Amino acid sequence: MAASPERVIVYIDGFNLYFGLRDKGWRKYYWLDLGKLAKSLLTPNQTLVRTKCFTSKINHPAGKRKRQQAYLSALGSLPDFDIYFGRYQTFVESCAKCGHRHLDSNEKRTDVNIATQMLVDAFQAAFDTAILITADSDLTAPIVEINRLFPSLLVKVAFPAGRFSLELQSVARVSFQIYEGKLRKSLLANQIILPSGYVVQRPASWY
Repeated sequence: MAASPERVIVYIDGFNLYFGLRDKGWRKYYWLDLGKLAKSLLTPNQTLVRTKCFTSKINHPAGKRKRQQAYLSALGSLPDFDIYFGRYQTFVESCAKCGHRHLDSNEKRTDVNIATQMLVDAFQAAFDTAILITADSDLTAPIVEINRLFPSLLVKVAFPAGRFSLELQSVARVSFQIYEGKLRKSLLANQIILPSGYVVQRPASWY
């Protein structure tokens, strides 16, 4: 009797992935099918149970907000795919040299949301293997705890393009880099038709 395939949940740090692509100058891969990317990371004996993406909605500038809205709508059409939102915290920043004051913002809650979901899923035995796409060293803690509490479960770290963390590598039993070939094969169609019939178009500036 054949063994049952390993159940895998993929957790995606959306902003860490995005900034890795931006730093590489790979705008052409912004329109990623994250579900397809997740499946590309599996081995033949594994099955993808769920893909969980963690990000925050941006408020400005308007053009960037509109592009993100289109992308989130496209991702929302994917099967077995969940998006968890943090938030942006706006604050006043002052220039140390000239004293000029301007509004800036920081993304909040993503690390906590990822850690919470990973630990809850581990306690509920929802996966055999977790694949975490990030290079954020703040996420070493949930990996350490899952390793300690659930030694039969495996957490792999997949580093986004252009990103790496020695701390994460040191605690993950398996880690690897996501190379361009997987990104090239994991793009969404230029037009996505939602269940409502609305058509989402890939932003022209992302080509």
